[in-house]
Amino acid sequence: MKNVLFLCTGNSARSILGEAIVSAQPGFQGFSAGSQPTGQPNPHAIRLLESLGHDTSGLRSKSWDEFAAPDAPQMDFIFTVCDSAAGETCPVWPGQPVSAHWGLPDPAAVTGSEAEIAAAFADTCRALTRRIEAFTALPLETLDSLSLKARLDDIGEDTEAPA
Repeated sequence: MKNVLFLCTGNSARSILGEAIVSAQPGFQGFSAGSQPTGQPNPHAIRLLESLGHDTSGLRSKSWDEFAAPDAPQMDFIFTVCDSAAGETCPVWPGQPVSAHWGLPDPAAVTGSEAEIAAAFADTCRALTRRIEAFTALPLETLDSLSLKARLDDIGEDTEAPA
């Protein structure tokens, strides 16, 4: 089982989506956290995940400090999914996991009608799903760390991400 941590500032939308999506992939366990967690997942993210059949019962907004603690699960991969988290000084992660930046616009920042907000969450979810499927399809056991890092960076530059 490979442990994957998605990081964002608020840990309410993008990182929560990533945690649920990757956890649905065989052989992967997702986690998420934020540098300044909001305290609860965004309701739009939860509704969308539930509509797609994802288990949301264990999802919660939490600090990335939980995953830097000595008794925390050891991460194999860490993805930052928002620009502000990518620019922050992250804790030192035990085990030196492979990391990449997969920045996406924040759907929680979208204003407008319910339909416009739902569309923003759906766009972000589709982009994360594409990236996670590309990641989980990689031959992880045969790639050296430098090649793996390059492939993960390439996945993060997905040109079909929402604008």
